[in-house]
Amino acid sequence: MKVSVLDDYFDTLRTLRCFEKLAGHDVTVWNDHVQDIDVLAERLRECEALVLIRERTQIRTPLLERLPALRLISQRSVYPHIDVDTCTRLGIVVSSSQHVGTPSYAAAELTWGLVLAAMRQIPQQMRSLQAGGWQMGVGVSLGDKTLGIYGYGRIGAVVAGYGRAFGMRVLVWGREPSLAQARAEGYATAESKQAFFEACDVVSLHMRLVEETRGIVTAADLARMKPTALLVNTSRAQLIAPGVLVTALQAGRPGMAAVDVYEDEPLRDTSHPLLRMDNVVCTPHIGYVSRDEYEVQFADILDQINAYAAGDPINVVNPDALSRPRPTVSPGNC
Repeated sequence: MKVSVLDDYFDTLRTLRCFEKLAGHDVTVWNDHVQDIDVLAERLRECEALVLIRERTQIRTPLLERLPALRLISQRSVYPHIDVDTCTRLGIVVSSSQHVGTPSYAAAELTWGLVLAAMRQIPQQMRSLQAGGWQMGVGVSLGDKTLGIYGYGRIGAVVAGYGRAFGMRVLVWGREPSLAQARAEGYATAESKQAFFEACDVVSLHMRLVEETRGIVTAADLARMKPTALLVNTSRAQLIAPGVLVTALQAGRPGMAAVDVYEDEPLRDTSHPLLRMDNVVCTPHIGYVSRDEYEVQFADILDQINAYAAGDPINVVNPDALSRPRPTVSPGNC
């Protein structure tokens, strides 16, 4: 198959062990980020299998309708960036492993790194030292503080374990199944969402972005946090209602934030309010960006391509597309 990979910023895929799974396919890897439909339509004119790295590129109807050769989109995790209904109408199969129950240590480790960086003011202290200064303030220890896990799933559970190892009290909030799982594993759960935000010294968000969770963290929730508290978001920016995090930080509740995700990505606007605040630590959506995590993710993604090529697609999220096979397109007709 003619395979195209988008947004492989550092040309990492070719260096992974799992890349050998693509032996025998005609592979093109793109290392830049493009969202222009005309450019993408030209690049993917003969593409039969499209590999996506998370939600880096939006795959919407105007583009899909200009890709006559495309038969498969292979990726991992959720897919709010893909017009799945259009894919189904056009006979394009979307395969996406949901890896339920598989811990994501890369994201959990980055989350904990942000907790430490924000509470101990590590980036700010480093900037002070680089500027010829010395200590610029006094940080906060984690021991005996309350860590709030909003969403006790495969990442939240790992972060909860890190909190316990650092001597923190762990408090969980989320849907009832996740609360039951947290209780079964020895963690306390909050009586209510309001009580959760009021009690925690650190709140870390660990939910998938679906319609039910979009904007689930409101201005009222943030206003209930302590002025000394930290909000950490390594999941999705859209879990927080638009614009309310900046306003809440300006009002002093919570007192700090550490974020890895943004409403518009890639974020290249250096005037963005979150990048200009001394009480915010920001990273460029690197929660899953580690070589070890890439090996795990791309092994699934490439297995999906080979399964489709063998006539036995796996992890199909739109099975109706299988009954609408696309006609073969020769290069001369693309």
